[in-house]
Amino acid sequence: MIINVKINGLKKTLDVEPDEYLVDALRRYGYISVRQGCDTGNCGVCTVHLDGKSVLSCIVLAAKADGREVTTIDGVKEDAERVGRYLVEEGAEQCGYCSAGTIMSILYLEKCVENPTDEDILHYLAGNLCRCTGYEGQVRAIKKYLEAKKNEDSK
Repeated sequence: MIINVKINGLKKTLDVEPDEYLVDALRRYGYISVRQGCDTGNCGVCTVHLDGKSVLSCIVLAAKADGREVTTIDGVKEDAERVGRYLVEEGAEQCGYCSAGTIMSILYLEKCVENPTDEDILHYLAGNLCRCTGYEGQVRAIKKYLEAKKNEDSK
C-alpha cells in the first residue's frame, strides 16, 4: 500500500505492507538512524516523533503514518548533538545503542514539561531501556542540558 508521509520535513511516498511496522519501513527506506531493538515496545531504541509526539516505531504500523509527519533523530540533528554532548559529559553515553531513542524522548520531555522534576525525567525515560547506565548520569545530563537551554532562552 502507498502512504504519503513527511519525514524530517520532506514529503515522501512509501510503499509499505499492511502489517509492516514503522521502524521496518523507515529503515528499509534508509532511515537507519532509527534503531531496532526489541520489536515489542519495551526498549525504546526505535523512538521517533509522530506529529510531534514521541512513539515507539516498532509498535506503530507504517500505515498509521499516512498523511502525518515523522521526525527521526536526523530531523533534529542540532538539538540531538547538543543533548548528546551533555550525556557524554556525564558518562551516560556508554555503548550508545539506545542514544537515538533516548535523545528523542529527552526532546519530547523538553517540549512537554517546562521545569521537570527528577520524577518527570524518569517518567519520560521509562520507555527507554539503557543497559549500560543506572540513569543517574542521564538525569544529571538532562538537568544540565535543560538548565543551559533555559539560561540561553532567557537572554
